[in-house]
Amino acid sequence: MRPIRLTSFGYLHLPTGPDGSPIPPAADRIEDVRDRLRDPAARDILDLDGLDPSVQSVVLATPGARELLANLADYAYLPAGPSRIAIGCAGGRHRASGLTELLARELRDRGREVVVEHLHVHLPRVLKTPTGPRTANTEQETAR
Repeated sequence: MRPIRLTSFGYLHLPTGPDGSPIPPAADRIEDVRDRLRDPAARDILDLDGLDPSVQSVVLATPGARELLANLADYAYLPAGPSRIAIGCAGGRHRASGLTELLARELRDRGREVVVEHLHVHLPRVLKTPTGPRTANTEQETAR
């Protein structure tokens, strides 16, 4: 079985197409978790990212996360099998990267070779202004 590539990303960091909508990375399945999983950016994990086990624990405890993780893991083992799965959230720092790391661990535990790429986990948190959920003007938090 060929390796599977998992990519995490943040929609607010993506380039946009002519219609203004974000262009996600190429993948067999793109999972947008912005509406599926609530933002777990609690004060104690704000400065961490999804590579940190404590963030992964918070993401996994989010309602619907375990079911989504199981669904994605099962999808990776379909007979035609995907070669790429991309998971995106608003900024790419917590939900997407944490879920990607959890999925990679699950697939490796099942014997699958996995390549992980985090496109935006290293970028500053994105702060949304109250003008709208996805079309909002955004500003990046500066390092303190």
